[in-house]
Amino acid sequence: MKYDVYGIGNALVDKEFEIEDDFLKEFSIEKGVMTLVDHEQQDRLLSILTQRYGVKTRSGGGSAANTLYAISQFGGSAFYSCRVANDETGDFFLRQLGDYNIQTNKNSQRVEGVSGRCIVMVTPDAERTMHTYLGVSDSISIAEMDFGAASNCEYMYLEGYLVTSDTARSAIIEMKEFAKSNGIKTAMTFSDPSMLEYFNDNVNEVLSDGVDLLFCNRQEAQLWSGEVDLDKAVEALKTVAKQFAVTTGADGSLLWDGDQLMNIAPHRVPVVDTNGAGDMYSGAFLYGITNGMGFEEAGSLASMASATVVTQYGPRLDPKAHKQLLSPSWQSEV
Repeated sequence: MKYDVYGIGNALVDKEFEIEDDFLKEFSIEKGVMTLVDHEQQDRLLSILTQRYGVKTRSGGGSAANTLYAISQFGGSAFYSCRVANDETGDFFLRQLGDYNIQTNKNSQRVEGVSGRCIVMVTPDAERTMHTYLGVSDSISIAEMDFGAASNCEYMYLEGYLVTSDTARSAIIEMKEFAKSNGIKTAMTFSDPSMLEYFNDNVNEVLSDGVDLLFCNRQEAQLWSGEVDLDKAVEALKTVAKQFAVTTGADGSLLWDGDQLMNIAPHRVPVVDTNGAGDMYSGAFLYGITNGMGFEEAGSLASMASATVVTQYGPRLDPKAHKQLLSPSWQSEV
């Protein structure tokens, strides 16, 4: 089978909570970023959050998985390499992949242990703050890669969060080389500002001689480049990415197609939850460019899709919403 995108990422199940900023201060939690925690820390926080606020939503998550979900629901084809345990969380995660027509690696047996989980805390300003326990996903390795599927894709998509694990980082570096040797385009996302703040050397090890397509937001571009001025940060990105998309929040997004810069207009919406906005942008954009759209058209779809997902709780839209975004009337509705 031919896939539009073969993705590699941390398999996580999200639990979302609607909280107040004071909660973050009370527990000294850094706002707006993803923090890795151990199992005991997460269980303790999960118990407190559940008692105080109750779970708002539970859904399959993980940055690359969210992106591939969007691709599949727009009508594209996707394959996902991941690692889950033989537990209820793993059952839930894999069931969602199957329900939404995302193929996954069958060459790796599920292992004993605990599958990855992510606590997503959403404050009144719609900012998401995440506490993640990777579980068995922390040791995802080359064993979970499917070279057959990878050799039959247009793009290989690498999740930035994977740089925190030695085995995962080694695996995606090897897969990136495999893609290069087989004429497959590579795409990467920086995933979160914390990856650039605390793991910048690891990110650069993966980037190495560059990628075909890079996704990041303004803050990530600034952190990676060391440039406060966005124009200078953009020039730095050109040294490692043949093409890229930089989301700039309320200002929309900035695309580089290898020849020219394009500004994609934002869509003004009432923002409820920013969790998954970047993942959705990447998914809609990758769907577009692998299914006949030019850069600007794909960027417009991605802008609208990411604006839509932030109007609800959770990182994934209902399947029907993707079809609505592709309808001829969607542009007239914004």
